[in-house]
Amino acid sequence: MNWASEIDNITRAFESNFGHLTVEELNWKPNAQTWSVAQNIDHLMVVNETYFPVLAALEAETYKTPFLAKFSFIVSFFGKTVLNAVQPDRSKKMKTFPVWEPTSLPIKADLLQQFQLHQSELKQKIAAAKELLEKGVVISSPANRHIVYKLETAFDIIVAHEQRHLAQAKEVFK
Repeated sequence: MNWASEIDNITRAFESNFGHLTVEELNWKPNAQTWSVAQNIDHLMVVNETYFPVLAALEAETYKTPFLAKFSFIVSFFGKTVLNAVQPDRSKKMKTFPVWEPTSLPIKADLLQQFQLHQSELKQKIAAAKELLEKGVVISSPANRHIVYKLETAFDIIVAHEQRHLAQAKEVFK
């Protein structure tokens, strides 16, 4: 998968679908259980940014690989399981980890500009991880140290997760 071009497509899709909305419309929710468009965008930035310290530790060679990473069948199982869970089809509803909850406060007007900057930074971090990808590095989920998968799978998960929340945001605004 070409993560950079997928991230660009997702960024453009958020801009074209929601760039014309007012702050009130971005923050509108049909009910208390549903996230607003703004909360979907905020959630993506919150989740993605939890991977940044992992990438920094890998680059600095200070990352402590979890014990479970030694077992390729576990790495493969968790990678496939998480990737399947975040697919955009949204046939299965999921609850996020508390660490990844979006803010409950109204989100400011420059959210889409913040998201564009965030996406640009994400692409830079992925590009900088080329050597790590070639080594087949295994990481744990930033939300749960016992969930391990390859870094390559982490980037697949990030992109699929963004596509999932784009679809969710579109549903909210219908």
